[in-house]
Amino acid sequence: MQMESILFPYEKIRNIQDELIADINKCLIDRMNLVVHAPTGLGKTAASLCPALAYAVANNKTVFFLTCRHTQHLVAIETLKMIKDKFGINIINTDIIGKKWMCPVPGVQGLSSGDFYEYCKSQKDDNQCEFYLNTRKKSGRATEKAEFVLEKIKQLCPCDCEKIIEICSQENLCPYEMSAILAQHSKVIVADYYYVFHPTIRQNFFSKAKKELANSILIIDEGHNLPSRARDLMTSQISTFSINKAVSEAKKFSYKEALHELRILKEVLEELSLDIKEKEDERLITKKEFVKKVEEQVDDYDELISHFELIGEEVREKKKKSYIGSIAHFLESWLGQNECFARILSKKKYHEKEYYSLAYRCLDPSLLTRDVLNSSHCSVLMSGTLTPTAMYKELLGFGNVIERKYNSPFPPHNKLSMIIPRTTTKFTKRSPEMYESIAEITSDIVNNVPGNSAVFFPSYSVRDNVYAFFQNKCDKTVFLEMSGISNAEKEEILSKFKTYKNSGAVLLGIASGSFSQSIDLPGDLLKAVVVVGLPLEKPDLETKELIDYYEKKYGKGWDYGYVFPAISKCLQGAGRCIRSEHDRGIIVYLEERFAWPNYFKCFPPDTNIKINNINFLEKIKEFFENQQK
Repeated sequence: MQMESILFPYEKIRNIQDELIADINKCLIDRMNLVVHAPTGLGKTAASLCPALAYAVANNKTVFFLTCRHTQHLVAIETLKMIKDKFGINIINTDIIGKKWMCPVPGVQGLSSGDFYEYCKSQKDDNQCEFYLNTRKKSGRATEKAEFVLEKIKQLCPCDCEKIIEICSQENLCPYEMSAILAQHSKVIVADYYYVFHPTIRQNFFSKAKKELANSILIIDEGHNLPSRARDLMTSQISTFSINKAVSEAKKFSYKEALHELRILKEVLEELSLDIKEKEDERLITKKEFVKKVEEQVDDYDELISHFELIGEEVREKKKKSYIGSIAHFLESWLGQNECFARILSKKKYHEKEYYSLAYRCLDPSLLTRDVLNSSHCSVLMSGTLTPTAMYKELLGFGNVIERKYNSPFPPHNKLSMIIPRTTTKFTKRSPEMYESIAEITSDIVNNVPGNSAVFFPSYSVRDNVYAFFQNKCDKTVFLEMSGISNAEKEEILSKFKTYKNSGAVLLGIASGSFSQSIDLPGDLLKAVVVVGLPLEKPDLETKELIDYYEKKYGKGWDYGYVFPAISKCLQGAGRCIRSEHDRGIIVYLEERFAWPNYFKCFPPDTNIKINNINFLEKIKEFFENQQK
């Protein structure tokens, strides 16, 4: 394969990477979709982006590189820069993030997405936003100033969104609108999933960017996240907590009738919660049950929605954000279809204070993804943990699709993978004795690793219970991941953690947390990963409804709704260890259930995993001694 023909900027195409490139080329030519399990380090970004860009240039298409990780935005743009430098072609790209995060107006980042949308719309409609007025004329066309700055940005391409935000803020232009104008000229658009999969956002952005799905090539990175992201986009909820916020808003702006109606809504939630069984925290509820309860005290449900929507618009004109408007959005969503959704009333606690939540939860991501994936010219879904590929094909509604699983391109002797089935985090077996046993084995492992280790737990609760024993057994400095950690705090912890690469430190994180999915610690920065326990979802009503729905639709409810998502989290955490062909390290799965056939079968063949219940410490010492020879 000629590297020039696919705009491949590196010196050589890696082993197995050439197979992925060939499959993507075939799908581009034949207008087929591709679901790809490709292990970490294969070079998925270059293998997908380069041939897609070459095809787009030759056939007047646009490449959308979709990822929920900001670091992957930068990797994609760096690849484009290398292509430009090597082949001397002019590549115009757009790198775009959430609209509110690009907005120069002070304070808007604290708004919810819905409130920001309404505030932004009202500011534009009332000609109150100077940034928008400086960017677009009344006709919607770009102003002369915007056109001038656009040419400046084009000369800087490929460039990231931070550069666009910086330039536009200096020029008093709207970075989002400038990005949409730039997208009209772009061959590659790097964005979050929702720019393509959220119906309203897609319609608005594609209209401004003058793009069509049929002429778009979709590359969906970290594709294992797409099912849950799609379901979340179609989920809506309220709580007595949010109603209290709306009550305060109604008081502040003297909406006396709305104040009365909001108090009725709160009473309805509290009254319905009386039917939650003792020792349970939630129950299913029907659409009619809630609407009927509301209409017993309010004349008309639809009129209530209209009333709250009107107030929401008025409030947003004064303070950008409206809790009453958000309540209106939920009430309207509640009237949606029954099939593929679950309606759940829950009793919860926040800082020891009880409150109630009512949710309209989507169970079927294909409602959002099927038409998009199959209407594009070609869609490539890829991840290092996209296994089994058949599950993602079915859950997302792929048609005309090829499934591919690639082996790791790295030397197998660079990695030691083992299951130690001596302990479990199974709920019925949790005890101080079990936590101490987990701490004992984990500390023995990390104490024998010549460098940094990361340990991922199924929950903060399990982590903290183990840590109570672990802190006295571990010989190394320990870093703890905290709930709700900010990006700045995360980067600070990582920066400090890296400084211990020679003496060794231990990061105790969570299987679905900030550090298990979105960090890169190549080379000597991470020598071992220990996955403690199986991070199964809490068997709550949503999980049970999901299992039941997938069982009815696919006959695989237990696997699709419970087992495979947990294994995927484990593989994500394990994937932090070996990031390149030169990395060496160990991966330990500490949990007896991993050795059970129904879980063991879920590990991809290339993990080359062994069960070791006896001499695991000797094997670990031997592995690192051999690496030093």
